[in-house]
Amino acid sequence: MELANQIFFIAFALIGLGLFLSALYQYRANKASGFSIYWPLSVGIFSLSSLSFGIALWTHKFFLTIANTSFIISVFLLIFLYRSWNQRPFTKNQALLLSLIPVIIFFFYDYLRVTPDTFKYRVALITITQELFLIWQIWELRKYYQVDRTIVVRWLIFLTAFTLLGETCRTLWVLIGSTQTNFFLYAQDALALTLLWIGYGSTILVYVALGSFYLEKQIRKENQIANALKVTKEENEKITELLKEKERLIYGLMKANKTAATGALSASIAHELNQPLGASNLNIQFLKMKLEKGALTPELGKEILDSLEDDNKRATTIVKSLRSIFTEGETNAEKIQLGDLISKVLDIVKPELKSKNIQIQLRVDDDLVIKVNPAEIEQVILNLVNNAAQALANSGKRQRLITIEAISAGESVHLTVSDNGTGVPLEFKPHLFELLSSTRQAGMGLGLWLCKHIVNRNGGLIHHEEAHGEGAKFVVKFPR
Repeated sequence: MELANQIFFIAFALIGLGLFLSALYQYRANKASGFSIYWPLSVGIFSLSSLSFGIALWTHKFFLTIANTSFIISVFLLIFLYRSWNQRPFTKNQALLLSLIPVIIFFFYDYLRVTPDTFKYRVALITITQELFLIWQIWELRKYYQVDRTIVVRWLIFLTAFTLLGETCRTLWVLIGSTQTNFFLYAQDALALTLLWIGYGSTILVYVALGSFYLEKQIRKENQIANALKVTKEENEKITELLKEKERLIYGLMKANKTAATGALSASIAHELNQPLGASNLNIQFLKMKLEKGALTPELGKEILDSLEDDNKRATTIVKSLRSIFTEGETNAEKIQLGDLISKVLDIVKPELKSKNIQIQLRVDDDLVIKVNPAEIEQVILNLVNNAAQALANSGKRQRLITIEAISAGESVHLTVSDNGTGVPLEFKPHLFELLSSTRQAGMGLGLWLCKHIVNRNGGLIHHEEAHGEGAKFVVKFPR
């Protein structure tokens, strides 16, 4: 029978070792997913307890102390485990205080072991302590069952309650029904041996159920991941479709922008060509008048034809300049004298200004060299002067004056074009440089927008200021 007892404990030790290695592997592989260290620790110490019982049958009975204390620790660790499930872990001080219980049991049990006729008290010490811990386990498991009503948790509650029942019967049998004083004689008792099997067998089943619990948890997690991946896939498909739709929208917007840019280019060309075409029309009308009167001299004819040729060249330059502006190509900047560029613009606008009775006041510093695209900046100055002339023509004032100033300001050159007209209405000021914004009812709102576009493209800045007294004032800052 002693051999049977040895086989019994060694078998449970091997089973416990297998469960321990499995639990340890699962813990190390999944500790980041919430697997608790108390699970493999409890299984490992239970295996140590079974092994110590088997060793005690061969060698010194001191291993009984180790075996029983280890068994209590393994049961105690399950309390830590279940309490962690309820997210109510013990504090360090609480854990330290509770850890003194196995230490007390160790010394008390060993004292009873070496004391004669204390067998039933040793058994009672272990079984009653285990029963108290089992009651605590059931309490924690029932609390956890309120949030996780899986069959595995119910099985854990049932197995713990079954173990509690077996250990209670064992305690009563030892304290009331048994007169045996030897462990091995006790183990030979049929009922006692049955109760021992129930205790150890149900404990093994608890560990198996715990493994099932964590396996179920892992499967549940994998299912959640699979479902998440499925949802993610579906969402990715939706996102992919949205991205495709976005691409279609972007393509449509690009087409729309292209159309808009084409429209803006066309409107800008029409707007900017008004000046040279108007000048050409005036020269043509003047030529016709002279021809009709027979007063056309060779010198005058040549002068008019030269003016027409200049107007045509300027119109061609405008088209090329605007095309380059809207294609965002290189500015083809070069160093030029700002004063020369202003003079060229004034030569162009003089006939129109004269017809509208507009005077020019010019203040230009010498040697104002800027690095810009001459044709593009010519358009800016021309637009600013034309805007001022149009504002003065619509102002109803008898004295009409446009002031052009160009001064050196450190690392930059400032060009100012102002007039003594009625100024910019307050409601138009925030939108002066926006596309299709205009203070004139018949205007297309391209002049100032185009000016800003060109100036920025050439590395400069343009803004509106309040003129002294009345009128509008526009300042352009060019880098040297």
